[in-house]
Amino acid sequence: MIVVRNCFTAKPGQAGKLASLFKEVAAGADIPRARVLTDVTGEFSRVILEFEVASMAESETQYHQYTTKPVFREKLAGYTDLWSTGTRELLRVV
Repeated sequence: MIVVRNCFTAKPGQAGKLASLFKEVAAGADIPRARVLTDVTGEFSRVILEFEVASMAESETQYHQYTTKPVFREKLAGYTDLWSTGTRELLRVV
């Protein structure tokens, strides 16, 4: 199993909006075992969209589907205005 973490540093005052948007998108896009996390300690304004996939191949397939689905793209229109930097982590569960 692979845990996918999309980690974003939100612009000042935008973390709540970004977290709400990710929760809405994850629910509407049927992302498996998705959850939205915000840091309690560490970097300020960090928002993480985390979910699980069975394999790296499934991760790639889902990424392609989510970036091409019109509903997904419509909901995320303009979301890049809410964050300044980000990373993606792919972690194997052992």
